[in-house]
Amino acid sequence: MRLAKEKGLDLVEVAPQVSPPVCRIMDYGKYKYEQAKRSREARKKHKTAVLKEIKLRPNIGEHDYQVKLRHIQTFLKGGDKVKVTIMFRGREMQHQDIGRRILNRVATDLGDSVRVEEAVRMEGRNMVTILATVKNT
Repeated sequence: MRLAKEKGLDLVEVAPQVSPPVCRIMDYGKYKYEQAKRSREARKKHKTAVLKEIKLRPNIGEHDYQVKLRHIQTFLKGGDKVKVTIMFRGREMQHQDIGRRILNRVATDLGDSVRVEEAVRMEGRNMVTILATVKNT
């Protein structure tokens, strides 16, 4: 304690469970400031995945499908997740198999770089699936 006071620093207990306890002479305020600064930097570099949505119809044309597929690819390359929705109206509800085929086709057309995060399910009159990129570890 005398050495710490002479240097104008703090005596910090590092490992209290050991016998004898281990202490370090340091500027504790500076240490806490650097810890906070490191955590702020880590948060700044952290990318959160945003959920983007693409809406399709069961009777979508081939060109329109390709355009929507390119939009999905750009969203996925940007690190976002994509919610693909098929909207049914009126009697189209009788043909849910068409919507399921379209969603499965989207997943297969995107290839192995994409994983289906949430399987195909119904939300009222909409059929929904969520896609995300595969993390390479």
